[in-house]
Amino acid sequence: MAGLSTPALEFLPSARRSAIPDFLALTKPEVNFLIVIATFTGFYLGYPGGLHNLPVGRLLNTLLGTLLVASGTGTLNQYLERDFDAQMRRTRRRPVAAGRVRPATAAWFGVLLSSAGTLYLFVAVNPLASALALFTLTTYLLVYTPLKRKTPFCTLAGAVPGAMPPLIGWAAASGSVTSVEPWTLYAVLFLWQFPHFMAIAWMHWEDYARAGYLVLPPGEQRGRFMSWQALLASLVLIPASLIPTVIDHAGPVYFVLAGLLGSLFFYYSASLAFRRSVHAARRLLQASIVYLPLVFCLLALEK
Repeated sequence: MAGLSTPALEFLPSARRSAIPDFLALTKPEVNFLIVIATFTGFYLGYPGGLHNLPVGRLLNTLLGTLLVASGTGTLNQYLERDFDAQMRRTRRRPVAAGRVRPATAAWFGVLLSSAGTLYLFVAVNPLASALALFTLTTYLLVYTPLKRKTPFCTLAGAVPGAMPPLIGWAAASGSVTSVEPWTLYAVLFLWQFPHFMAIAWMHWEDYARAGYLVLPPGEQRGRFMSWQALLASLVLIPASLIPTVIDHAGPVYFVLAGLLGSLFFYYSASLAFRRSVHAARRLLQASIVYLPLVFCLLALEK
C-alpha cells in the first residue's frame, strides 16, 4: 500500500493489542464484578420458577445489557473526571488521565457502550429493566459525579444509583419491582455502600482533597463524618439484611448466618470509626468485598 511502510504495517496490530487493556480498564471491571453478582441475585430471586426452569437466555441477556451500561458509565465517569483523576495518585494511571486514550475516544466509547446496553435491555429483556439501567446511568453521571466536588453528602446521592443492579435483575425476571422483596435487596446494597466507600475515602482522603473532591469534610470534622456514616449504615444493615426471614422468604439458617456476617461487618466499621487508621480502613474494605457476595449467595440458596 502506497505511503505505508512494512514496519508500519507490522506495528498496527501490536498497537491495537496494546490498547485493549486500556479500553478494558475504562470499563472498571473490578466494579462490574459486584454489579454482575447483584444483578444475578435480583434476577434469580425475582424469577417465580425454580432453578430447573430458569430462563437462561433472558438471564444472560440481562447480565450482558447491564454490564454494557455499567461499562459505559464507568468509561464516561473517567472521561468527565480525567483532569481530577490526573491529580490523584490512585487514579492518575487511568487510561484517559494518563493520556493513553484520548478524551474524545473515551467519550464515544462510553456513549456506544451505554446506548448499546440500554437498547439491548429494551429489546432483549423488557422496557422496565432498560429504564432502570438508564436511570442508574444518568443519576450517577449527572447527579453523583458533580456532587463529589460540592458536598460530602455526595455518597448519599451515589448510593441511590449504586443500589440499582438487584432491581434491574428483578425487573428483568418478573417485569415488576412493586413487591417488598426487591427493595429489600436494594436496601442491603444501598446501606453497604456507605462503610465500603468510607473505607476508601479514609485511605485516600489526601488524594481526594488534592483533586478538590469533598467526599469527606475538611479539618476535624473529617473523622467524625466518616465514623458516623460507617457506623450507622453498617448497624442499620444488620436488621435490613434480616428482613427476608421476617417476610418468610428465608429461613432460620439465613437469619443466623446473615446476622453473624452483619455483626462482623459492623465490628470492622466500628474498628475504623474508633481507630481511624489506614490499616483499619483496609480491613473494612476487604470485609465489605467479602460480605456482599456472601449475603447474596445465602439469599439465593434459601430460594
